[in-house]
Amino acid sequence: MADLPTHHYSRRARWLHWLMAGLVVLAYCLILSRIQFTRGSEYRVLVVQSHYWTGLLLLGLAFFRLAERRRHAPPAITPPLQGTLRRVATLTHYLMYAFLFVQPVLGLLTVMVEKGALPILFTDAAIPWPLPTSGRTAEYFEDLHKLFATLFYYVAGLHAAAALWHHFIRKDDTLKRML
Repeated sequence: MADLPTHHYSRRARWLHWLMAGLVVLAYCLILSRIQFTRGSEYRVLVVQSHYWTGLLLLGLAFFRLAERRRHAPPAITPPLQGTLRRVATLTHYLMYAFLFVQPVLGLLTVMVEKGALPILFTDAAIPWPLPTSGRTAEYFEDLHKLFATLFYYVAGLHAAAALWHHFIRKDDTLKRML
């Protein structure tokens, strides 16, 4: 493995990758931890609102990440991927990017359509929703958000497992490019 040339993603791409990975984990931890607090309590509200804003931060960073990827093409994998392996890797990356955009938008729609506003952390202020609210429509968005969250678990898990497989089994530089 030591004799393989290692070409890295740009410093910004690597930084965004790991920051966003940490924020995805934080978003999951926040929403899963809400059950530790009484419904309507200030702690539960804080946890749920923190989940919203973590998602919005991820959405904003996804634009920077995509721009960085367009500006700097990913470095080639050594040895190169062929056939089905290459197609699966490409599909997985497209799915990861799709989740990074779709998931926060579905979450935002859920909150805005249900509550009519997006609460601003640590304040009594909120960003208003200009359209009518609808519990039924919000529930539809929430169901999609939860479904995509479950799918995202699997795609992110596949992504992480594949990086380890590339490193330890295939012994290529896939993981090293992002370190």
